[in-house]
Amino acid sequence: MRILRERVKEKTPLPRVVDLFCGCGGMSWGAKRAGFNVLAGVDHDIAAIDTYRRNFGEDAGYAVDLDHLSPKNFGEYSNLEPEELDLLIGGPPCQGFSKNVPRKFRYLEDSRNRLVRRFIEYAEYLRPRIIIMENVAEMKKSFDGAYTDEILERFTRAGYTVKVRVLFAPDYGVPQRRRRAFFFANRMDEKVIFPAATHFNGGQDSLFAMNESSYTTVRDALGDLPSLNHGEGKSPMEYDKPPMGWFQTEMRRNSEILYDHVARKLADTQFERLASIRAGQGAKDLPEHLKPKSHFSGAYGRLEWDDLAPTITRWVFHPGSGRFGHPSDVRVITIREAARLQSFSDDFIFRGTYIQKSHQVGNAVPPLMMQAIATEAKKLLRRQD
Repeated sequence: MRILRERVKEKTPLPRVVDLFCGCGGMSWGAKRAGFNVLAGVDHDIAAIDTYRRNFGEDAGYAVDLDHLSPKNFGEYSNLEPEELDLLIGGPPCQGFSKNVPRKFRYLEDSRNRLVRRFIEYAEYLRPRIIIMENVAEMKKSFDGAYTDEILERFTRAGYTVKVRVLFAPDYGVPQRRRRAFFFANRMDEKVIFPAATHFNGGQDSLFAMNESSYTTVRDALGDLPSLNHGEGKSPMEYDKPPMGWFQTEMRRNSEILYDHVARKLADTQFERLASIRAGQGAKDLPEHLKPKSHFSGAYGRLEWDDLAPTITRWVFHPGSGRFGHPSDVRVITIREAARLQSFSDDFIFRGTYIQKSHQVGNAVPPLMMQAIATEAKKLLRRQD
C-alpha cells in the first residue's frame, strides 16, 4: 500500500479522493467523472478489486478487510497522513438496514452494521476536507434514527458540518428507481449543499439542456444495444446502431466497442416463463402450470421500454429474483445492460465470472448519482482554494 504515498505526491490540480468499501468502483467512477483524482479504493472483495484496478490503475485497488485493519495502521501502511485527503468516500455494507431483510431480523447491534462505525473511525483519523458516506435509504430512519444520530453527532464532534439526505437516482439521470442515503460533511465551515435534480418526471429530453430532461427510461438506456436471444452474444462485440439521446451518447462517449453484452442461457422452465408474459408483466401473470410455488416480488418480471427500471440488485442474473427480463427479447438483461441501468458508461470494464460481475454491478452506487454529489463537493473545495 505504500505506493499510495507516491500517488498522493503526484503533481495534479485535481482534488484527491480515497474510496473505502469501494466494491468495483461506482462511487469512484462518479467522482472521477466529476473531476477528482482517484488515489485508491479499498475493499475485501478480491474480484471487485480486480475490476477496480482495471478501471483506475493496477496500483489503485487494495484487497484489504478494513474490519481487521485499524485506521492508524492503514495510514502507516499507505503513508497517507491525516488531513492530506480532499475527499473520503465510501458505502460500508448495509445488510442490517436493508428492506430486503425481514423487519423481525433487523436489530440495532447487528454485526453487519458495524462497518458503518468503521468508516466513521477512518474518517475521524484521516480528517479529509470532505466526507461523503452512502448507504441504503432505510438507514436514515432505522431503529428510530439511532445510527443517523450517532453519525451526525460524531462528525459534528470531529469538527465537521454535516447533513444527511435521501436522494432518488432518477433525479440525476439514472434509469432506475433507487433511493440512497448520503451523509455529506466538510470541516471547512461551509454550508452543505446537496445537488439539485437535473431530471424530472415529465418534460422534454435534450442533449444540451439536461436540467429540462425527463426521467431516463429503459428505452433511453438500452435502445441502442444489439438484440440477442438467450445464450447469444460475445465480449467484445460491435455496436449495431448509433446512439440516440443524451444518455446513450454519454454511455458511449469513450467507447468504440461493447463488452459484457452476453445473454445468459436460461433453463427450459425459465425460458418458458419469460416467453409466456409481456413487458411489464411478472410471476402473477404466468399460466398456472408455470407459476412458481413461491417467489420474490417482481420475480420473472420483464422490464418496460418506456418506464424506469426497478432497483438493480446483485441477483440480476436470475429471472426468479426480480424484474430482470428484457422488454422484447426472451432473456434476462446482460451485464452491460444492467451496468447501463446503473449508469456505468461502456468504457467501464468488469472482471470476474458472470456471477461476480452481476454482484459488482448490483452492489454499486450509480455513478451518475455520485457524480452529482461529487460535483457539489468540488464546488465547495473551489470556494476554499
